[in-house]
Amino acid sequence: MATLKDISNLEDIKLMVNTFYDNVRKDDLLGPIFNDKLQDRWSEHLEKMYGFWQTILFDVRAYSGSPFPPHKQLPVDKTHFDRWIQIFNTTIDKQFSGTITEEAKMRATNMAFMFNHKIEYFRNPENQ
Repeated sequence: MATLKDISNLEDIKLMVNTFYDNVRKDDLLGPIFNDKLQDRWSEHLEKMYGFWQTILFDVRAYSGSPFPPHKQLPVDKTHFDRWIQIFNTTIDKQFSGTITEEAKMRATNMAFMFNHKIEYFRNPENQ
């Protein structure tokens, strides 16, 4: 078995993001939500994700903005975020291995936890 390399450049990020979202689009649970939300704007979303991950992993200011607001109203719960992380980790582990790869998985897990927590907070009227 060939040794997998670590995520090290923009081309690696594009491979990671494209493969991950290809898997999401085909997923029975997540696919309908993403496909309904993005419709014909997938290329725009992918470009944002390239910049987001460049910023997160390489400290390159390729993304600005707040990632949470577009997700706030999605019909998702912990089950969706758990599936998102499972697909993310499975996808990335087939392609890469190393310190930055582990950082990406940790950041994705933390982001999913935070997004789920914030969505639950905003949905629960007694928290307002």
